[in-house]
Amino acid sequence: QVQLEESGGGLVQAGGSLRLSCAASGSIFSINAMGWYRQTPGNQRELVAVIRSGGSTNYADSVRGRFTISRDNAKNTVYLQMNSLKPEDAAVYYCKVVATTIRQRYAYDSYWGQGTQVTVSS
Repeated sequence: QVQLEESGGGLVQAGGSLRLSCAASGSIFSINAMGWYRQTPGNQRELVAVIRSGGSTNYADSVRGRFTISRDNAKNTVYLQMNSLKPEDAAVYYCKVVATTIRQRYAYDSYWGQGTQVTVSS
């Protein structure tokens, strides 16, 4: 199995910055995509940013130019640097990892973190 540990959420003033981290551990064989999603009450979870094994990235239009996703393959960790935060960025942020395990080396599965709260005060 794969476990994800997120950190870095918190309270920040509008215009400020936060850096989220998500470390994957367990019986990982390989990791494909790593990404961040967010969700607010009453709304669907939405993609914020994703980074693939080759390094290509995609961002939601609402965060492009302000957020940067990166990964450290040696540490199985993905980061989300969030700058110029706005009140509308407030949400629970979830890490998602697409990976294979030692038991199932050729079948990718998706794994989710427990979520970390980001609050932005105006």
